[in-house]
Amino acid sequence: MPIDDRPTTAAPDDDPYLWLEEIEGDRALDFVEQQNRLTLQKFGGAGFITDRDTLAAIYDRPDNIPYVTRRGGFLYNIWKDAKNPRGLWRRTTLEEFRRPNPEWEILLDVDKLALEEGQDWILSWVQTLPGGADPRGILALSRGGSDAVTLREFDIETKTFVAGGFALPEAKSGANWIDADTLLLSSAFGEGLATTSGYARTVRLWRRGMDANMAPVVFETAANNMAVYSDIDRTGAVPRVWFVERLDFFNHHIWLGDETGAQTKLDLPSDIWLEAHRDWLAVKLRTEWTIGGRSFAPDLVLGISLSAFIKGDRNFSIVFEPGPRRALQGFFWSAGRLVLSVLDELRPLFEVLTPSTSGWARTTLPGLPEIGVVDVWRLDTYESESNGDLLANIQDPLTPSSLMLIEGFESPTLLKQAPRTFASDGLVITQHEAISIDGERIPYVQTGPAAETGYAPVYMNAYGGFGLAVRPYYNSALGKLWLERGGTCVQANIRGGGEYGTRWHDAGRFAGKRLAHDDFAAVAADLVWRGVTRPDRIAAEGGSNGGILISNMLTRYPERFGALFCTIPLIDMRRYTKLLAGASWIAEYGDPDKPEEWAWLQTYSAYHTARPGQKYPPILIATTRRDDRVHPGHARKMAAKLQAMGYEAYFYEPAAGGHGYGKDNKERAAFTALGYTFLRNKIGWPDRAA
Repeated sequence: MPIDDRPTTAAPDDDPYLWLEEIEGDRALDFVEQQNRLTLQKFGGAGFITDRDTLAAIYDRPDNIPYVTRRGGFLYNIWKDAKNPRGLWRRTTLEEFRRPNPEWEILLDVDKLALEEGQDWILSWVQTLPGGADPRGILALSRGGSDAVTLREFDIETKTFVAGGFALPEAKSGANWIDADTLLLSSAFGEGLATTSGYARTVRLWRRGMDANMAPVVFETAANNMAVYSDIDRTGAVPRVWFVERLDFFNHHIWLGDETGAQTKLDLPSDIWLEAHRDWLAVKLRTEWTIGGRSFAPDLVLGISLSAFIKGDRNFSIVFEPGPRRALQGFFWSAGRLVLSVLDELRPLFEVLTPSTSGWARTTLPGLPEIGVVDVWRLDTYESESNGDLLANIQDPLTPSSLMLIEGFESPTLLKQAPRTFASDGLVITQHEAISIDGERIPYVQTGPAAETGYAPVYMNAYGGFGLAVRPYYNSALGKLWLERGGTCVQANIRGGGEYGTRWHDAGRFAGKRLAHDDFAAVAADLVWRGVTRPDRIAAEGGSNGGILISNMLTRYPERFGALFCTIPLIDMRRYTKLLAGASWIAEYGDPDKPEEWAWLQTYSAYHTARPGQKYPPILIATTRRDDRVHPGHARKMAAKLQAMGYEAYFYEPAAGGHGYGKDNKERAAFTALGYTFLRNKIGWPDRAA
């Protein structure tokens, strides 16, 4: 059972560590520098250096798969390796890409650009005009991997930035081309143009030569909503503009219009997923909907003619039905067909539907495995350019990725094979279920030696939030630094995720977030009950929303773990809505400014439930300074508070990385290797290279 984890008696807003929320504050940076030094002195020895360099070499391998997207007949890729840590933006043709060692045309050397301009540039994304007739694109350059980007117009043919072209200073921004001289800009740049979540509050019509601050607003939302954005849809008879007003993380209003603004608001529930293509509309429900005299259950996918819907038709066709453990994970259009990604008892399945006036014909994508992890997506960036070619990625914890090409919705053919990066002899993958505190069955995947020893060094991981399913991918870092050395890895499918649809997500949402944490603790207990290991040999990691999970394992279930690695975390649930993008997650957790919602939030706000005199396991809390999504103050304050209480708590914060583990392969390798070195050390499985 969980320990007494009621909040401490101090007032919830009595916070002596607020100064650590000053990201670039002198006092805060002194704290970070001192903590980094102490952590690296303790865990940054020869073993860490060997592991860091080993991982960096794996991430930099020349035979890693270069993932591509097609625009205007070319395949584009951003490639990083030891010689190009920030990346090369490059392109080739499909014919050339099929070769073992394709020739690439280099468009932009980001390392060279960063050196020339003295900026910590990373290329985040590129937006080009569909059709390939115009050679210009908008490049989004991020400093250190942050979500905020600088927009600059680039000429692909001359490989230079356009003098006097479109350019926008750093902000959380997006842009879509209407034509070669006009953009629809959704950006938080400008006085009063950011929501409380830090995202764009307006969509502006930005014409060439115009100051962005003078661009007329064609669509906007209230500042307390999450964001707005637009999309140019060229699959219909004429281009149309979709405007989306995102109310919160799961709810939005959708309009159709043109460059002058929104004209028709779609009469649909706010919590749907929607994909439109040509004259067809596919809608996935999240809650029950009654329309046209019919009631539709949650998680159904409905289809209808878009033009008929606009005219008032509500005679939807049901194109997907969920089951208790069968749930839609996503869907997209390609060349007139709707591709559904489904998990059925966690097994991947891809259904293809072709709409017509006589109904929706159904088939499945052939030749794909029914076990492991399978991802399928459209090769072409833009639906209007798609001829139906798809890409598929196939893998499992012991089998590296295979990149497959699916042409004409037929069986896939191999394009690229990722290298095997760790020895897997004698390792097996098994599936199990634990029983949580309320009797719910919680699935988990275990990878490791076949024989149970009773004291296996176990690494556990989970996420449990935002309806996102976690799946057992091939992980080079875990494989090389944990499995190859005889350890066991466990991935838990706790509630709050999307593995089994809306009911699974909602069970781990709001007050139910505690249940998701109970699920993870139940899996840890099940590993002991099954004779796999003992509690002091269990190490666990979780990041972002998973950081809430790990911090609650510390305060609620400390007796079940030997060491914890808490990364880029949310922890302070009292102030999270006031920090960077935090307000956008109220729909997942609740609003701490409402007493009735703070009543549940405080029960899993580990920053408030942590108390002295407990038997907490050692913990390493790590974040990055350039994370402009989850504020680094969460990690800083929790580490400071635990240390003041006398606990063995360590902290690490590199200067760059964004909401991730590093801006390049070496930084990512260092972050990961440091965490695994700490975990192995603290569960009594010392680094063999130390």
